[in-house]
Amino acid sequence: MTKVIKIAIIGLGQVGNYLYRELNLKKKNIEIKSGKKIQISAVSAKNRNKKRKYKINKKIFYIDPIKIIKKIKPDVLFEVIGQSDGISKKVVETALRNQIHVITPNKGLISKHGDYLSKLAEDNNVNLEFEASVAGGIPIIRTIKEGLATNKISKVYGILNGTTNYILSEMRDSRDSFANVLKKAQSLGYAEPGNPKLDLNGFDAFAKVRILSALAFNTKISKHKCLMEGIEKIELKDIEIANQLNLRIKLLGISEIINGQLFETVHPCLVNKNTYIGNVSGVMNAVILEGKPIGESILQGEGAGPGPTSSSLLSDLSAILKGDIKKPFGIPSTKRKYIRCYNLNNYSNSLYLRFEVKDKPGVLSSITNRLAKYNISVKRLIQTPDKKSKKATIVIITHKTTEINIKKCLSIFNKNKNILKFPTLIRLYN
Repeated sequence: MTKVIKIAIIGLGQVGNYLYRELNLKKKNIEIKSGKKIQISAVSAKNRNKKRKYKINKKIFYIDPIKIIKKIKPDVLFEVIGQSDGISKKVVETALRNQIHVITPNKGLISKHGDYLSKLAEDNNVNLEFEASVAGGIPIIRTIKEGLATNKISKVYGILNGTTNYILSEMRDSRDSFANVLKKAQSLGYAEPGNPKLDLNGFDAFAKVRILSALAFNTKISKHKCLMEGIEKIELKDIEIANQLNLRIKLLGISEIINGQLFETVHPCLVNKNTYIGNVSGVMNAVILEGKPIGESILQGEGAGPGPTSSSLLSDLSAILKGDIKKPFGIPSTKRKYIRCYNLNNYSNSLYLRFEVKDKPGVLSSITNRLAKYNISVKRLIQTPDKKSKKATIVIITHKTTEINIKKCLSIFNKNKNILKFPTLIRLYN
């Protein structure tokens, strides 16, 4: 007799509700591929009576998710609440302690508590799966853990947030403002309707970078303070100027080993139009791995929305149903080490600097003199006057310089009354 696998879904938001529907629709397909029957035995959310896109069986509804673990004791639990602490952590922790397999798309939880939770899973001989936490439907985590298991990976980078990539692409194509395109992204479900801050400020992508680092380099999740910038300060003007320079703006997450030290960052980058990464548009994500002996590997797919996320969640379920008990980060927790942080002050790039200034003699020379004082040399300069308003836009592309130089240099421009706003800085991706 085929064993029935009891499943619980904790969290019935956009992803949890879609997952509930997918599990019901694909029961037969899952049984054919795994030889196991599945049954959704319990669901939990704050509001039992909330109107949801897909109807929920209220007979299996619990307000308190901990009761599900104690009363139903499911075989597999999906955590799709999405908090980095609080009830999300409590549910996952309790499930693992009770020898229940856990699947989650929660990058905030994994990037913050992944070391502790992975050891808990190992100690209780159950799976903690989080494929959907990075790059939506792209199987990047399984690729690193299994497909490239014997490769020495030196760098992982790419577009890790579909929301920001959509906004930057749509601003370029529609020539519309950041604010208007953000509203459109929210109406399409690509950005959170209430507070999309964690997408826009780079935090979402940075949480994913930390997970990728731990997987790619067999390290503990880093806690170092690193460079994290979002796209909130990017204006349509920057996108149009970039286009004139044969460049495009992308929010990139980057993790690599430099001189035996870990370097992680998320920030907007100017990339050449003719590069692969420069042509990844819309809600698409793309992850590029560099290693030996494989060389360069590229994975691309949709990174936002309940469909791609559910695809990865069901992939994790399939792995569990096959009976594979695997280490969450590919190797035992005891073998994963901390690694020193690369000194961010030594990070060097060419820079795009946009100044909005009063159109009067001596302003340009005061800027270039200041740059020269900090060994920042000008590679290209574009000056666009607006005679009606007596203002001008000055764009400077610099030769390579270090972060420490640019920090010291730019801080002085706050005191220059001829500069109307703090300069916009975008790094050119090397």
